[in-house]
Amino acid sequence: MIVNIIDKKENIYATVHESYMQRAIELAELGRGFTDPNPVVGAVLVKGGEIIGEGYHERYGELHAERNAIADCKRRGNDPKGADIYVTLEPCCHHGKTPPCTDAIIENGIRHVFIGSDDPNPKVAEKSKEILDGAGIGQTRGILKDECDSLNEKFFHYITTGRPYVTLKYAMTADGKIASASGKSQWITGEPARRYVHRLRHEHAGIMVGIGTVLADDPMLNCRLEDAGPAGHSNPVRIIVDSKLRIPLDSQIVKSAGEIRTVIATTEPKEKASALQDAGCEILCVPGLSAEACGRVDIGKLMELLGEMKISGILLEGGGTLAFSALKAGAVSKVCAFIAPKILGGKDAKTPVEGAGFDDPNTCAMLKYEGMTLFGEDIMLEYAL
Repeated sequence: MIVNIIDKKENIYATVHESYMQRAIELAELGRGFTDPNPVVGAVLVKGGEIIGEGYHERYGELHAERNAIADCKRRGNDPKGADIYVTLEPCCHHGKTPPCTDAIIENGIRHVFIGSDDPNPKVAEKSKEILDGAGIGQTRGILKDECDSLNEKFFHYITTGRPYVTLKYAMTADGKIASASGKSQWITGEPARRYVHRLRHEHAGIMVGIGTVLADDPMLNCRLEDAGPAGHSNPVRIIVDSKLRIPLDSQIVKSAGEIRTVIATTEPKEKASALQDAGCEILCVPGLSAEACGRVDIGKLMELLGEMKISGILLEGGGTLAFSALKAGAVSKVCAFIAPKILGGKDAKTPVEGAGFDDPNTCAMLKYEGMTLFGEDIMLEYAL
């Protein structure tokens, strides 16, 4: 009987910690799409069983979650000394755009730090633990770890590999077509699914398409969300893979390059590059192509260069040739496949992944099911690679 009582108390104890961490997770999500290439982080200060301050990392270059929570605490007229802090990601301990959060925790007399995710950044990993230990501050790690880890898939991938986290997104009919044989593709999915795609654009630092998509659709590739709010929603960096530099100077992409950052990856700079640069485009020459690449941009090398440009996540939207190249290069981390209850038919109609294709079903790109979401009559399937 005594054992049962102890177990019950321990369960209540764990539930209390998880409830505070859950609130920190909710706060972290408010920074989604604004903090790249930094992670999203939320923090909650608790004292005497009450929340006395909250904060999250709001924008890249601005204060981190812990410092915002402490500032909120003081604005409320509360004293953070002796409080516990719940933070979704291990506090930073190095100078970057802002001072170390470990300094703020120590200076304000925080008693205990409850942490969701460990930070794989070599500037932080294990070092913050040593600093907090040295200051006599208690630490508990792994509170809602899986949920906290899922907040920063893109950041963890980017910080450990130096390459962007790539989400391959496409919309297709029930018979696997992304456009009719004549090239018509508007619209495969309904309005709810299309709205969600704009949220995906907002959540990724970059959006990538091939020149075929630009020539066929003349897209804008911006972020259009109705619930922008006072902070607005940022447009992703537009990345056009255009090996032969065929993009028209009068395309929507080029005409708006002065307003939305636009990178054109090419193997042949040509004289046209000057006119594109005058319009505001950045020309990225991608070297190191193999003979088998047939003059196309080497996607693996491109990802290295984009990582160096601090583009931490990319939404890959089209088309089929580029999708196959990215899969073959091992650049894709996630697939979001939208399926509409329609049948187009046509042996020449376009499919999500084209190119030469994989020769063996046993050595093709293998997916791991992650989840399914319903958007009106459309289904989104999520897979990890």
